Amino acid sequence: MPKTAAEAQALSLYRLPVVTSVLVWCGIAVVSSLYVALPMNAMFAETFAVSAELAAWTSSGFSFAYAAGFLLLAPLAARYGTWRVMVTGLAVLGLVTPLIGLMDSLPGVIAMRAAQGFVAATFAPNALTYIAEVYPADKRIATVGFLSTGFLLAGIVGQVFGSLMLPAPGWPYAFYALGAAYLISAALLGLFAPASGRGGGEPGRSPVYRQIGTLLRNKRLALLFFIALTLFLVFVGMYAALGSVLSAPPYRLDAGGIMLVRAAGIVGMALSPFTGALAARFGLPRMLKAALLAAAAGLTAIGLSASLAALVVSSVVFVAGISVLIPTLVSLAGQQAGPARGAAMAMYSFILFLGATLGPLVSLRLLHAGSALIAFGALALLLLVSYACAIAATRP
Repeated sequence: MPKTAAEAQALSLYRLPVVTSVLVWCGIAVVSSLYVALPMNAMFAETFAVSAELAAWTSSGFSFAYAAGFLLLAPLAARYGTWRVMVTGLAVLGLVTPLIGLMDSLPGVIAMRAAQGFVAATFAPNALTYIAEVYPADKRIATVGFLSTGFLLAGIVGQVFGSLMLPAPGWPYAFYALGAAYLISAALLGLFAPASGRGGGEPGRSPVYRQIGTLLRNKRLALLFFIALTLFLVFVGMYAALGSVLSAPPYRLDAGGIMLVRAAGIVGMALSPFTGALAARFGLPRMLKAALLAAAAGLTAIGLSASLAALVVSSVVFVAGISVLIPTLVSLAGQQAGPARGAAMAMYSFILFLGATLGPLVSLRLLHAGSALIAFGALALLLLVSYACAIAATRP
């Protein structure tokens, strides 16, 4: 197995798809934990005799710890290397996750979910940095596209998997199964992915945080980070609002019907792996602006849809725009960050999933304050603000 980044660059073309497949599998497995407890919310409220709002902390506790972990654990990669941090993090995650199923109180579940989220933060930013370290330059955007597709797909996979665990065999088994998946993921990553070097940075945290402070003073990068905040805020917010809309008149869909509408978004995600080829033809700045406009148009069309078929098609257009946005934004942020790409990916991941935490809160409040058109229109307007930021960030 190659042990250095230089050796890894010489990987044969047939092996690159294997490593990419392992990374995508790990990405789906890790990020699925962010969503797996969403369909369990009502069950937690009933089992522990608490309000639905309090039970929702089984998801929010994970999200907050997950976002915080991106920043607090960022120095580990500089010290030990991205590959070692990912493999170790997955192994620890495989030990922590089953403990959630052993909890017999809601505070215990929330505490262990937070611990799970904190450890899970070792994967996403390090995986993005790892691709930049190990992959040939002409393969990086496409690989980030595949990994981004895995992150988006996890939003549907996690919810479907959580739903399948109810009522039998029971919610604890969802976390037992996830624990096994993480141990398998650690083994696959250790066996098939080449090591990326030891890191060798300073043991203290300050160098990484100094880099983050410097990056935030880069006006173009700060604008890209704002766009990142809106991406998952709008993506998760749209699906949170969509569930309420589909369960109400005129659609009145049951849980199975709503899940099928959500799953239709997978069609839009299929565009993400082709981002590299599209960027080579049209350029990253054009791709960024076009994807923002497509996502905004899809959101607006969802609010205006008069039929279920039109709503489904509009949701596919929206997801297609988001799926192209993520790898495009990662590539642009990496270019702006230069040698500080590890710190940039930690900050990017923190902001991205901070938006995922805020999404349901914002969209449901908008939905309750007005109509579906107002809620989806406001989210589309936020993307148009990001479009203005994209113009400024990519101006020659």
